[in-house]
Amino acid sequence: MWTLTFKAEDFFDLSAFPHRAVFDGIGTVWEVLPRIGAYIKKNIKPNVSRIRKRGALITEKKVLENGAVVHAGAILMDDSIELGPGVVVEPGAMLTGPVIIGDNTEVRQGAYIRGKVLAGAGCVIGHATEIKNAVMTGESKAGHFAYIGDSILGKVNLGAGTKLANFKLTKDTINVRDGGKNISTGLRKFGAILGDGVSTGCNSVTMPGAILGMNCMVYPNFTVRGTWPAGTILKLDMSAASLEENK
Repeated sequence: MWTLTFKAEDFFDLSAFPHRAVFDGIGTVWEVLPRIGAYIKKNIKPNVSRIRKRGALITEKKVLENGAVVHAGAILMDDSIELGPGVVVEPGAMLTGPVIIGDNTEVRQGAYIRGKVLAGAGCVIGHATEIKNAVMTGESKAGHFAYIGDSILGKVNLGAGTKLANFKLTKDTINVRDGGKNISTGLRKFGAILGDGVSTGCNSVTMPGAILGMNCMVYPNFTVRGTWPAGTILKLDMSAASLEENK
């Protein structure tokens, strides 16, 4: 049994995150989730209106003044989008604001950004990855087929097909497990908190309200429930399969 604190600094090194002010004044780290949209609207510097003059679909490659590149076939649904220097938006990606995408982040083919996304520098929002109401603090990699809803990610790497589930089938509010007790978050939508150094294997799933401390590792096909302290390794018990194979 363990008891953890839930301060942002226990999960993330925010020293290089230009939007660390989004965490100011909060008690528990998940309190950021309801304020993401308002923070973006207050701080965004939209810079895509020039290339959207003829509609949402970009019909030829565009390079913004800061060097960000939007390839033909990308879809920018509105003007409330800020792309930092060196950002690349590949064909087939769809972006809906408000959203701030940090320097040198890749938005790959088929990615779907559904709004209220605050991404730091050097992130990857990959092929067929969907993200909404989320913070990526920097060098957060979700390269393939991920779902990231109502979540906060540090410097992490998500294996292909990782899903951060954010809504309970029972539709009630989501609790965080702290040792032997439940803490009500008051949120009906809450995906996961993944601290710096977390890695997830392919097709892993986090249940709503899952929390992983720094440097946790999740093996493929594992479903994460509850709260886990830094350095935990989560994997399936493969002994039965191994015994079967050795008969």
